[in-house]
Amino acid sequence: MTLNNLLKTQGIIHSDPEIMSGVPVFVGTRVPLQTLFDYLESEGGLAEFINDFPYLETQTMKVLENQLHYVF
Repeated sequence: MTLNNLLKTQGIIHSDPEIMSGVPVFVGTRVPLQTLFDYLESEGGLAEFINDFPYLETQTMKVLENQLHYVF
């Protein structure tokens, strides 16, 4: 199972062709999952992402938790 499928199964992200052309986004938003990963690779990192999208803090922690489990 891919990370995207795992996150979809848990209701953290979803993709719909009518929302952002089907790009995986956090449920209830138009914030792409890729945006989180882009922030993590930048200087601001997780703190800046949470600052810019405070309403996604819980979902972000779930993504990171799942990513660690998926990798290992």
